[in-house]
Amino acid sequence: MNKYLLLVYFGATLFFTSCSKNDDTPVVIDKTPPTPEATDITVQNFMWQSMNAYYFWQADVPDLADNRFSNDDDYVKYLESEQDPGTFFYNLCNNHIEKVGEASAVDRFSFYTEDYKELTQSFSGISKSNGLEFGLSLYGNGDQVFGYVRYIVPNSNAATKDIKRGDIFTGVNGVPLNRDNYIDLLFGTNDTYTLNMGSISNTTISNSEKEVTLTKEEGLIENPVFLTKVIEVNGQKIGYLMYNSFTSEFDKKLNTAFDELKAAGITDLVLDLRYNPGGRVNSAVLLSSMIYGTYTDKPLLKARYNTKLQSQFKQEDLTSYFADTLDDNTPITTLNLNKVYVLATRSTASASELVMNGLDPYIDVVHIGTATTGKNEFSVTFVDDYDNGNVYDPEREDKINPKNSWAIQPLLGRNENADGFSDYTKGLFPDYELSEDLSNLGVLGSTDEPLLAKAISLITGSTAKKDFSVRVPVQLLTSSKMFTPVKDNMYMDFKNPIPLIKK
Repeated sequence: MNKYLLLVYFGATLFFTSCSKNDDTPVVIDKTPPTPEATDITVQNFMWQSMNAYYFWQADVPDLADNRFSNDDDYVKYLESEQDPGTFFYNLCNNHIEKVGEASAVDRFSFYTEDYKELTQSFSGISKSNGLEFGLSLYGNGDQVFGYVRYIVPNSNAATKDIKRGDIFTGVNGVPLNRDNYIDLLFGTNDTYTLNMGSISNTTISNSEKEVTLTKEEGLIENPVFLTKVIEVNGQKIGYLMYNSFTSEFDKKLNTAFDELKAAGITDLVLDLRYNPGGRVNSAVLLSSMIYGTYTDKPLLKARYNTKLQSQFKQEDLTSYFADTLDDNTPITTLNLNKVYVLATRSTASASELVMNGLDPYIDVVHIGTATTGKNEFSVTFVDDYDNGNVYDPEREDKINPKNSWAIQPLLGRNENADGFSDYTKGLFPDYELSEDLSNLGVLGSTDEPLLAKAISLITGSTAKKDFSVRVPVQLLTSSKMFTPVKDNMYMDFKNPIPLIKK
């Protein structure tokens, strides 16, 4: 075989984990990296290596075939054929949305970044942000865009300003927002901008004279355990938990929240994932265990990889079970529920959907809201660290090629639940459909907030006592979370890798 092609085989020492204690199966990539000559193809080389070995649709992309190149020169010429690494990456993907559009896309979620450090910090809940989390929608002639505030991150710049959930803005720095300019105005290079505020009267959006100036600051840490509350209604104790990202650094705080809910003696739980775009799979396993139970013999999910990898795994190595401890062996607090009420919307994705789908074979998952995103694939972060199989490991920062800061986050597989179901690319659909109402977003955690109120009415049986009509339903274009490095990613852990064996 050409020395530039990757041979993937098992029985050695690179462990591919599905986030359980018993699913470590070794993977070794055998390949001697080429030495770039006249043209710098360092980034392209590392991208091809990783995609050939791990990409979920590797068998469906001719340029990723193991026998694609007949000799070294063919391989190098191919890497040199596209000088832009970003374009090169999307060309390796299977009908990527960036190349073919949403209607024809197979791969909707693989992505790259030129700065792996920014990406990995985001996975830890650290970002450069002003703390304003918002949705964007269309109005008027269909090209006009307005934003609505979803929540404010505590201890952020926005937390010090006169702006709150439910507020509307229609422009930035005096320029009305539209389809063509909203990305540059809100997510461009300017760290400071002024929002031109507006209001909704009946179904009409109007401008106002109010302005709010915000500044993005480095190192903002967002605790995804946003709100934990015990609500008492007619003698019933209902737990409410708003959780906004699956972030491993806050698994202990999540467990503490369940400590509080259990100590309060709640009998029902409302889990608010309406703005949660996903994150770490193992955190999803932990949350599921906190809800249902620490049944380490019961499968929560089964991973399915590309054809080349899947046949090499034993079935038990593909399975992640409910957990009984955190990563540091702290015992998990579980509520042992047989029903959970989940608030979920189109902004609910990946690891959030995994929790809903994973729990479904075991307990009654009552979905209130709208259809979710439909992201059923997981990914892993790859960087230019050949001796570690190009898998990112925070303990190997000094081993990453200092001349290549790029990272890729390709889709590696899908997670099925215990019943083998993973086909929800169009989203998980609600049992009780209820869109957020822009004319009445309500206060998060309040018994009058419409989605929570609906859950409470179902729990208490008082379904006929409240009007749940929606006057101005959210028609989401996108949200602020989709312009962070993490976006709606669901990522797996790779553990215990060692340098690869070379021929």
